Amino acid sequence: MRSQATPEEDRAPGVTPSAPWRVTDVQPLPDYRLKVRFRDKTEGIVDLSRLVTGEGAGVFAALRDPALFAQVRVECGAVTWPGGLDLAPDAMHEVIRQRGEWVPD
Repeated sequence: MRSQATPEEDRAPGVTPSAPWRVTDVQPLPDYRLKVRFRDKTEGIVDLSRLVTGEGAGVFAALRDPALFAQVRVECGAVTWPGGLDLAPDAMHEVIRQRGEWVPD
């Protein structure tokens, strides 16, 4: 009978499980903005003000609460908040790399 592999044993040699667009650090800023850093050292601003405060905010309306917005964290390379809210890091990365700031529609 085969024993269970540890995570280190289960990885293919030479394969890094992190893509360059994975977020490594996030910091909340005033006015529903975030400072993000990616695995490849790209850094920039995510401006969520229109998304959070707009009429079509949907689930992101919960982030109007400053205490909840400040609970932002990185999980598995993505920007997340309690309650299952998250942002796709690959979408942010390309725009931030080019312009320094990402403002979702």
